[in-house]
Amino acid sequence: MREPQIDYAAVFHALPGMVALLTPELVYADANEDFLRLAGRTREQLLGRYIFDVFPENPNDPAAAGMRETRASMLRVVATGERDTMALLRYDIEDSDRPGRWVEHFWSPVNAPVLDSDGHVVLLVHRVEEVTELIRARRGTGSDSSRAHVLEAELYTRSRELQQVNERLRQAHAREREVALALQAAMLPAPTPVGHHRAAVRYRPAVGALNVCGDWYDLVDLPGDRIAVAVGDVVGHGLEAAGVMGQLRSALSAAARVADGPARALDALGLYARHVQGAESTTVVKTYIDWDTHTLTYSSAGHPPPALLHPDGTVTFLDRATDPPLGARPEHVPRPEASTAFTEGATLVLYSDGLIERRDEDIDVGLARLADSLVRHGRANPEDLADALLADLLPSRGSIDDTALVIIRL
Repeated sequence: MREPQIDYAAVFHALPGMVALLTPELVYADANEDFLRLAGRTREQLLGRYIFDVFPENPNDPAAAGMRETRASMLRVVATGERDTMALLRYDIEDSDRPGRWVEHFWSPVNAPVLDSDGHVVLLVHRVEEVTELIRARRGTGSDSSRAHVLEAELYTRSRELQQVNERLRQAHAREREVALALQAAMLPAPTPVGHHRAAVRYRPAVGALNVCGDWYDLVDLPGDRIAVAVGDVVGHGLEAAGVMGQLRSALSAAARVADGPARALDALGLYARHVQGAESTTVVKTYIDWDTHTLTYSSAGHPPPALLHPDGTVTFLDRATDPPLGARPEHVPRPEASTAFTEGATLVLYSDGLIERRDEDIDVGLARLADSLVRHGRANPEDLADALLADLLPSRGSIDDTALVIIRL
């Protein structure tokens, strides 16, 4: 059976209800027939014009907030790529036939993004349901009119209060994110040089306020031509996760300097984590690199396996010493440890799960994507390779989880 040929432009214009399309600059790109009819504007009066030039705010109402709130909602959609539903809104419209005469209107707006293949917002769908007649009908007539008017006023007031509470919550989340990122930056400084070896580190916060500031990395110089490298991920978000991350990073960094291998260092960290609230279920991988013996020794507490890119272009995942995350067992059990040889010129990559995991796919798909990117860009120096991996593996609009990455040329 042949699929019907659908004229989506005709469908759009026939949609019931008021729907308009705007550019990310909030300029009208199109509007359906109901929008034109109910808004009292012609297509020529809308297309190519800034929304608030077409519909300015009522200058006679000092309490009017419709333009500010509508603009904030639309710009939020442009910034986040997520739908934004507004509370009941009063936004008066100037009579196009009688300039200076403003007509009371009540609206229920929803703003939604249209994304391109790279996840960028290219259009805004602005759907508004006019509820003016419903509000007027609730006012009623006769003896019920006074009570109905009170109910209408209370409904409108509660809607405005809800809008204000939501805005305060968004501002509070934004402030928490700024503080958490500043704390993260202070606790994840650029690494000290690792002798004559080349290394690159990256940290990319998640988009939005959630799931940010739980990941960390660490590089520690050891006696001889050796270093210890770690990447970890604290469950949680915001300031609490950043604080726990700082404690665990410092404890593991200290343990690495005295333990005789990564498993013993993770043992010490696991015992310490039992007394740190919020540290349970943290994942971390620790790797000791010994250039004298050309050996990698590693241990993982529930963390994605490090990747080893060999000079011949093949990729091996270091997954032979994986154990549950910190605090997952009721009793302490010594961690496993494994070693593997490496060849001069190989590349070691440690990372957190934000680099490879997607909610709608198996982790093996993400690991294969990482291996493919490593093979394609493996000849690049660590700094360029780090940028290439992030460009290849993270969504263009950013990840919903933060990402830590360490690359070392062996």
